Amino acid sequence: MDADSYFWKTKKRPPKNKLRSKPLPKAKEKYLEAEETLFQELEKNLIGYECKFQFEPTKNWRFDFHIVKLRLLIEIVGSPWSVGRGGKKIANAFCKYDFAEEMGYRHIRFESDHIESGYVIQWIQDHLGRLEDGTDQTISTNRPN
Repeated sequence: MDADSYFWKTKKRPPKNKLRSKPLPKAKEKYLEAEETLFQELEKNLIGYECKFQFEPTKNWRFDFHIVKLRLLIEIVGSPWSVGRGGKKIANAFCKYDFAEEMGYRHIRFESDHIESGYVIQWIQDHLGRLEDGTDQTISTNRPN
């Protein structure tokens, strides 16, 4: 049945076959290399992590890595999930960061250059070392009542 006769019989327009949602933007080559480097370094140093971590199942928010022991969410600049240009995207990202902090996670964004230089893995190891030594305290135990 053609579209005109369908409309006159049902008073409805036929459903459109075109998808309404846009596909995710493609990841940049620099991002892919940084993600692979961080993945290999986390595997080599036996650090517990999750990839493409979605901390809220009802939202389409993801972080590139989740360091389980630190409850640290890592976002690599240039990923399809990171903040792009534009007001709505930036506002949505700040909402994502605020929601993650309310759930008890810390988040941090790294440039791909920092990952390639080894700064990020060293930073993670330092924080894990402080956590194991017991020196990573947020509230002083020496305060007066």
